[in-house]
Amino acid sequence: MTLPPDAMRIDKWLWCARFYKTRSLAVQEMDKGRVKVNGTPAKPAREIHAGDTVALLQAGTARTVVVRALSAMRGPAPVAQQLYEETAESLLARTQAAEARRLAPEPADALRHGRPTKRDRRTLDDARHGSWGDRWSASLDGD
Repeated sequence: MTLPPDAMRIDKWLWCARFYKTRSLAVQEMDKGRVKVNGTPAKPAREIHAGDTVALLQAGTARTVVVRALSAMRGPAPVAQQLYEETAESLLARTQAAEARRLAPEPADALRHGRPTKRDRRTLDDARHGSWGDRWSASLDGD
């Protein structure tokens, strides 16, 4: 039986805690500056310990968690959730963001009729340029 480590790389911990599907995705997010440990931007090789605060952006949602435990391997989701504890402020912000998304108007509702039909297009063209009967010539300039 091996004892859990007292420190590990942040990219591996994010993968073990199931914040990102692969370690390379975790590294990409860190390279973009979307992961901070104790308020400072993290590099993939940074070591974390139990009690550290990790702020990250996951799927467009900001999360702040406190590291509770470290794990040498990636396990099922219920086990992974025991590795961290989300702060109350982060939970409140995620709940408010979800409610705002739920109450946001559907973008398609702004379109009343959708794409114009062939008849609608002809009506628009007639209103804009006049009908064929108004012109004595087929050219647009009137010659």
